[in-house]
Amino acid sequence: MGTAMGCIPIQGAAPEAVMSVVSSAGNGKITVPSILERKSGVSSQKSSPAKITCLTAYDYPTARLLDEAGVDVLLVGDSLAMVVLGYESTLPVTMEEMLVCTKAVRRGTKHALLVADMPYGSYHSDPAEAVRHALRFVKEAGAEAVKLEGGERRLDLIARLVDAEIPVMGHIGLTPQSVNAFGGFRVQGKTEAAGDQLLRDARAVEAAGAFSIVLESIPRELAARITAELHIPTIGIGAGPDCDGQVLVIHDLLGLSFGHKPKFARRYADVGEIVSRAAAEYCRDVQQGSFPSDEESYHARAEHAATLFAQRK
Repeated sequence: MGTAMGCIPIQGAAPEAVMSVVSSAGNGKITVPSILERKSGVSSQKSSPAKITCLTAYDYPTARLLDEAGVDVLLVGDSLAMVVLGYESTLPVTMEEMLVCTKAVRRGTKHALLVADMPYGSYHSDPAEAVRHALRFVKEAGAEAVKLEGGERRLDLIARLVDAEIPVMGHIGLTPQSVNAFGGFRVQGKTEAAGDQLLRDARAVEAAGAFSIVLESIPRELAARITAELHIPTIGIGAGPDCDGQVLVIHDLLGLSFGHKPKFARRYADVGEIVSRAAAEYCRDVQQGSFPSDEESYHARAEHAATLFAQRK
C-alpha cells in the first residue's frame, strides 16, 4: 500500500497488517502514530512513555474542556446510551445518534485523537455494510478512528476496515454489547480457559491491524500479560494499572452517573451534587422574586421608561 496525501504506512504485528494514517503535523495534535509510539517497551524514548489518557465525550462543551485539559483520546462511546439517553444497556443506541454526538465532539476537539464507537448492529451482519458505517464516522462526523468489540471473530472485519484506511481500536474482555450473552456486566477472563481465550483475542486484534485495544473488566494479572505480549498499546478500564493507558466514562469521573458504580470508576468530582444544588438555588430565587435582579435586567431609555411605568400604573 503506497504512501499518499500525507499518510504514512504503519506496519502491524502481522506482515499483512498495514494501515495508513495521517501523520503528525508537529502542532501537538495526537494521531494514531503518536499513540503507537506510546507503547511501553517499544518507544524510542529513553524513559518510559507517558501513559495514554482517554475519556468519553458526547457533546461540544465536554469535548472542548477535556481537549483543553490535555486528554489524549476522546472516545464517543456507545455508553452514551446509558449515561446520556437513559437506557439500561448500550444496545439501543443508533448510528444516527452516534453520528450526531461524534459531530458535536469533533467541533470541540483540536488536539486529542477522536475515536467513535461503532454501535451494536452496525457491524454484526454484512461486512460491506460495516465498512460503509465506519466510513460515515470518518467522512460525515470527523472521527479519526473507530472502535469495535470482539476478538478472533472480528479479525476479518478489522482487516477490512484497516484496508479501507480506517484506523481501528479493538475492545475485548467485558464487551458491553455482549451483555445478553454474558448474562450481565461481569468480570471476564477469571478462569484459565477464559484467560487463554482473551489472549488469543488480543493477538487476533493486533494481527488484523488494530492500532490499540481496550481491555475491560479483566484481572490485573491477565491485563499485564496481554500488555507485555502485544506490540500495540492496551487501554484499560477495570483492568489494573499495568496497561499502556486508561479510559473512564466521563460521567463516572464527574459523579454524574446513577445506579451501580463499578469499583474501578474513581470519582474525581461530585458535579451531580453541584448541579442539584445550583438548580435548587435557582428555583428558590425565582420563587422568592430575587431572580432576575434589576442589575440582571435590560432597561429602556430614561424618558421611555418613565412613560412605561406610568402606563403600568
